[in-house]
Amino acid sequence: MGTHYKGLPAVRQALDAYIKLIRASESVTSRVIRHLDDDGLTVSQFGVLEALFHLGPLSQRELAQKILKSGGNVTMVIDNLEKQGWVKRKRDEKDRRLYRISLTSGGSRLIKRIFPRHAEKITAQMNVLTKEELQELGHLCRKLGLQQAEGS
Repeated sequence: MGTHYKGLPAVRQALDAYIKLIRASESVTSRVIRHLDDDGLTVSQFGVLEALFHLGPLSQRELAQKILKSGGNVTMVIDNLEKQGWVKRKRDEKDRRLYRISLTSGGSRLIKRIFPRHAEKITAQMNVLTKEELQELGHLCRKLGLQQAEGS
């Protein structure tokens, strides 16, 4: 479904593409993340675990940037992961104002167990596209994501 807006053709085209982008993203995401419920994880919690697994200890600000969430949201996510025993906070030795967040051994075991299934689900959803289409999609998404916001 595209836009029903009756404005200028360039505006209708942009709105139509935006609607399709968002609907496709939400549709694929909803199918990919269903398995997270099995382990009692939210998408944000999984994002934090995955970032720490692949990148190592990070500050809360770095985690917020990686998973595209606000600092306040990330604080709550980390609090909940810490209560579950999956992450720990440790003061940064160089800058005592910061805390480094890292995986515990339990958190590491959890993400090592669930990440392969997550990657398989993403691969299955993306298999509808050819290798060339995946490259083009990646290029276009990066171009959109890196665009400087006007008026911000």
